[in-house]
Amino acid sequence: MSLGQQLAPHLPFLRRYGRALTGSQSHGDKYVRATLEAIVAAPDQFPTDIDPRLGLYRMFQGIWGSTNFDERPDTASEADGPEAVARARLSRMTPLSRQALLLTAMEGFTPEDTAYLIDVDTDEVDSLVAEALAEIEKQTRARVLIIEDEPIIAMDIETIVRDLGHEVTGVAVTRDEAVALAMDDRPGLVLADIQLADDSSGIDAVKDILAEFEVPVIFITAFPERLLTGERPEPTFLITKPFQRSTVKAAISQALFFDQTTVPAA
Repeated sequence: MSLGQQLAPHLPFLRRYGRALTGSQSHGDKYVRATLEAIVAAPDQFPTDIDPRLGLYRMFQGIWGSTNFDERPDTASEADGPEAVARARLSRMTPLSRQALLLTAMEGFTPEDTAYLIDVDTDEVDSLVAEALAEIEKQTRARVLIIEDEPIIAMDIETIVRDLGHEVTGVAVTRDEAVALAMDDRPGLVLADIQLADDSSGIDAVKDILAEFEVPVIFITAFPERLLTGERPEPTFLITKPFQRSTVKAAISQALFFDQTTVPAA
């Protein structure tokens, strides 16, 4: 099996990590693209003594540490918008702590593998994760709309949201209900399942909501590869079903970390 064939199944999840790390589909996908270009240019430098997924993320980490895509806005409008907020927050947050949190909680790497990826001692990983959670939770409190048609999953998400200190504005099970709840009580964050009770789409519900006002969104799906192709506008934040509580917490914290409306007062 060629190196490309070995790496292909892991690319959607590397895009998920890149987008969550940068708070942007465009910037996250740029880092992934640069990683692949580096591998193609020098395939002999790809680590062959470890699992291909671990090697792929290791190459990405090298690009992340040496390239600053998210310091250069793609358009003039980004200079004063959410991207500028994201860059300002990146400057105030310890980068390794955020990486450790996302690699363990969202990507499912062990502390040992995470230590290898971010080049620290294994015993530092737990303290870095704790530091990230503490720092992020101090900055982010929001009112959250949950769009989820499975009652048990909705209850679990609601518990996680409340445990983080956020308020739940409502739980919707259809597209129309989601839009009505959002219009009646505007949330500061939306968590949306893709497939809803009446065969309507969580994506369509979110589009309807975003047509009225801006709000950060986290999508929840059992088929993440379909929304991580890098070929079209896609979600920045994505949770895979079945999920761990720590994954939801990390995604919520990261989404709010990049939200313009939650910038703390000076």
